[in-house]
Amino acid sequence: MTGRQGPAFSRRSLIGAGLGISAAGLAAAGTGQAMAAGSAVAGRGSAPARGRAFLAAAMDAYPDHGAIRLTQSYTDQAGLFSTAFTYDNALAILAHLAARTAGALTRATALGDALLYAQSHDPAYDDGRLRQAYNVGPYTFYDGSLQPDGFVRADGTANVGTQFGFTGTAVGDMAWAGIALSALARRTRARRFLAGAVRIGEWIERTGRTDEPLGGYKFGVDGANQKLPFTSTEHNTDLACLFGRLARLTGDRAWLERRGRAEAFVKRMWEPSGGFFYTGTNDGVTVNKSPIPEDTQTWTHLALGSGGRGHSRSLDWAAAELTVLDHAGRRNSAVPAGQSYEGVTFSSASLVANEDAPIAEGQPRPDRNGVWFEGTAHLALALRDRRDRGDEARARRLIASIEQAQDLLGGGQTVGGRALPERCGVVSASSPLDTGFGFGYYPYRHTGATAWYLLAAARSNPLEA
Repeated sequence: MTGRQGPAFSRRSLIGAGLGISAAGLAAAGTGQAMAAGSAVAGRGSAPARGRAFLAAAMDAYPDHGAIRLTQSYTDQAGLFSTAFTYDNALAILAHLAARTAGALTRATALGDALLYAQSHDPAYDDGRLRQAYNVGPYTFYDGSLQPDGFVRADGTANVGTQFGFTGTAVGDMAWAGIALSALARRTRARRFLAGAVRIGEWIERTGRTDEPLGGYKFGVDGANQKLPFTSTEHNTDLACLFGRLARLTGDRAWLERRGRAEAFVKRMWEPSGGFFYTGTNDGVTVNKSPIPEDTQTWTHLALGSGGRGHSRSLDWAAAELTVLDHAGRRNSAVPAGQSYEGVTFSSASLVANEDAPIAEGQPRPDRNGVWFEGTAHLALALRDRRDRGDEARARRLIASIEQAQDLLGGGQTVGGRALPERCGVVSASSPLDTGFGFGYYPYRHTGATAWYLLAAARSNPLEA
């Protein structure tokens, strides 16, 4: 990134309720960042192996700052320094577990223990919460202030991401952390992981439960610990998985009632005439009908399982209405000449973004056909899970597009100032992409996108209760 930039915001903090929040996106994408095809072939190993190599490099980027660590979310060029989003690290755990190797299990366990450390060493709270993001290595911020610590600060507390304001706690982030910890509990049988997941579930029940007409669980709290009024389809989808897992692992039927409450909210967001799910509600009474995001179409299928088969048309809606094809001939595209990428965009609003205006102050203008690779992996995995006629063939095309992006986009990027292995890690988007929710995605290699690709490649459904 060049120049100074204000705070960037995670999708997890903004998505669920159709918010009209003005927020800076991630850093602007350069158009000259992709590797030449000739040099890309120098990389070795299968595409999934190279994805796992990226996760390992992003986890090991600060070797001088302690063994307790999280995975940096984006490459340095994104301008978020050593930020490690809780959501991305939960996904990294799940992707490592999907590899089913001893080394990957060691990494998943270490990340799970780091989340538990953050839960028990928060600088202000001892109630089971996790923050939106943490710092995992030192850097000098844009205002010249030094952030000297790794994930564990000198006083022993977890290094909360205060510089960018990532201090709140969203129910969706918490749910994904609980899902990852519950997966570790099942794999390792270590009681500490189940205990951590239960603490997360209890925090959500205390903080998020609402008796508003539309029901469900609300968004969470901001950095000042004030409850947020929104209720998210995505978050409640995550909770259907988490609460179902806690019911199974603990034998406590109270979690089944909580799962039913979250699932009922999700189903109230269904639009039968169009075959898709709305994003949520701002006030607990009125459904927000625009924009319509991708993940509420795919995650609902992955989480609801056989109980949601009647809603599986949402995958067809996403495939029909959000499909894009990005190439160098597109206006504002960052794709090098001779390449093209197939996939889906973030939301219905992304398709009508103003291509004459920057996504946010200091950011580039969006490409309406920018491919969101994380969402493309969501769709590929959901299609593989559904297994209707033509689903596997379409999923393979989407995965091939993601693997080409791993080969050719994001070359020369670094984590913690260290060069990455060649051709490893999937960028967030093929070109600057306006989500329609107040922030953007850009062609920077990303832990979350890479983890979702690995889950899709392995046919591993992280939302199965």
